[in-house]
Amino acid sequence: MKIKLLITLCLCISFMSFITLHGENRYKAIYSGIPLFDQNNKEVNAHGACIVKEGNKYYLFGEYHTDNSNAFTGFSCYSSSNLTDWKFEKIVLPLQADGFLGPDRIGERVKVMRCPATGEYVMFMHTDNLKYSDPHVGYATCKTINGNYEFKGELLHNGKYLKKWDLGTFQDNDGKGYLLTHEGFIYELASDYKSVNQIVVSEAIHGGEAPAMFKKNGTYFWLFSDKTSWERNDNYYLTAQSIKGPWIKRGFFAPKGSLTWNSQSTFVLPIVYGNDTLHLYMGDRWSFPKQGSAATYVWQPISICGDEISIPTFRESWQMDKSMPGWSAIDIKRKSIKEKCIVEQGIWKAINGCQKSKEKGAIISYSFKGKQIGIKALSGKTSGYARISIKNDKNKEIINSIIDFYNKYEYSSQKFLSPILKSGNYTLSIEVLGEHPAWSDKRKADYGSTDNYVMIEDVYTID
Repeated sequence: MKIKLLITLCLCISFMSFITLHGENRYKAIYSGIPLFDQNNKEVNAHGACIVKEGNKYYLFGEYHTDNSNAFTGFSCYSSSNLTDWKFEKIVLPLQADGFLGPDRIGERVKVMRCPATGEYVMFMHTDNLKYSDPHVGYATCKTINGNYEFKGELLHNGKYLKKWDLGTFQDNDGKGYLLTHEGFIYELASDYKSVNQIVVSEAIHGGEAPAMFKKNGTYFWLFSDKTSWERNDNYYLTAQSIKGPWIKRGFFAPKGSLTWNSQSTFVLPIVYGNDTLHLYMGDRWSFPKQGSAATYVWQPISICGDEISIPTFRESWQMDKSMPGWSAIDIKRKSIKEKCIVEQGIWKAINGCQKSKEKGAIISYSFKGKQIGIKALSGKTSGYARISIKNDKNKEIINSIIDFYNKYEYSSQKFLSPILKSGNYTLSIEVLGEHPAWSDKRKADYGSTDNYVMIEDVYTID
């Protein structure tokens, strides 16, 4: 009996350790611009995303990318009760055998809404060929929010398909659903969300893409980015008192030159909080070609004053304020361990407080004791990729992730933060990949970095 009790107690302790490491309470705040890890210590892979609230859970839907092709592989679904800790549910719409979401096709900008008339969840997406010359708007349906979505084909208006690519969705207070597209088009959906009733607005803004919309106190806010391929730009917004317009261009909602804190708009999540509704800006920080492992997310609280919105400052970490409707900064106590670095391979140079290298295969490591470790680095036009690895005292790899250090302008920021690990002894290694994000668009314009530098300013543990 004593042996059975001891085995049971050990199993319980092991299970509780698993919950701490692989369940919730893995993060203390909402973070932007760094990889987020799910319960399996894999990067949250959900780009061009949206979030849907169902009961006490939030469901994140997005593009599930790889690092070797932009072809469609599936749409992912993650769940969370707090917007900080994400559980991978599954690929809810996988690669199809053929057709619009078959091999060598594009599947992007996935958006999900629950249809009030039918109770079904309807998913919308841009489908295309790899040359982006065959755009369609497709849709899929499911009876449950995190179930297997069935692709139904094209979304039609008067029997004709919509030749559109970048898209978003908006659901008004009366339950009506709308499809938003690039160039400022708004389509009112039928009551079952499976076709288009009418065009509400046509070309409200020329050149805009990545549309997102929300409503506050009777005012409609419509967000767009410019067309700069995977590069970031200063996103802007329009307002109207009716969804039919007239729509008035208001300007940037983040400081000029910040490139919308290095992101492109994808969705705005309304969060009912007490008697108020707060709004969360969701943006993508793309990283071509390593979209699957190195692209990250920028989630920031939106400040609203009348018909003006802004994201005046960038919050690396923040959380919902439990005492009142709003947002609050979180005080994170960091302990620098950069003096404990060991150059394991290649050449690293200490310049102006930075450990700097662009040599492929150069490795620098840091041993630490604790639960969480982060990296502060300098980003710029000559920055490239690095692989981050964390191993425990038994040399078992816990984390393996690729970090993109590129940015169009030079700035210093947190680039990596591990989830909260089981207390113990670990080694963090940073390996220069000798690669950098770089690409060309349809107009043959070149974007991205020009070199492979990795510049580490600080490595620190968090209590």
